[in-house]
Amino acid sequence: MKLIIKTTILISLYFLTSCNKKEAYQPVQGQWIKGTEKEKLNTIETQFRGFDKAMVEVGYRYQELYWAGQDENWEYANYQLQKINKAIKLGLQRRPRRAASAENFLTYVIPEVKKSIQQKDAKLFNENFKMMRTNCTACHAAEKVPSFTVRIPTDRQSPIEKE
Repeated sequence: MKLIIKTTILISLYFLTSCNKKEAYQPVQGQWIKGTEKEKLNTIETQFRGFDKAMVEVGYRYQELYWAGQDENWEYANYQLQKINKAIKLGLQRRPRRAASAENFLTYVIPEVKKSIQQKDAKLFNENFKMMRTNCTACHAAEKVPSFTVRIPTDRQSPIEKE
């Protein structure tokens, strides 16, 4: 009986350990991301680029935020503000040296705009949106990116409106 128990335990252990064997690592090659692991990582980082891609998203969402506030579509305004915050933070992961310029924007500007959205106060929203615009322009100047002025949107780019 002891022999049967010992044999059963040994066979069970054999099967359990054989199930844990990992397959040999085989590098994966994509359709256009090829090369060594380091080369593929460099290709991916190049595709994400720096802060400029984040700013394209922020620019679009800035316009959507403005029109949501004009429509008093507070849920949509809050959504756009959250996405602006996220886009900036993700951009800072790629370009951490821009963090000092973005700090005021993340710690003061966005929370102030959020307050006006939470209060559903169109007048306060417009005041805070103007403050946001001024801070956008100031941040660009501090980072010495090409000189331009951020304006209040005048034309809707998106078909999204409050019903």
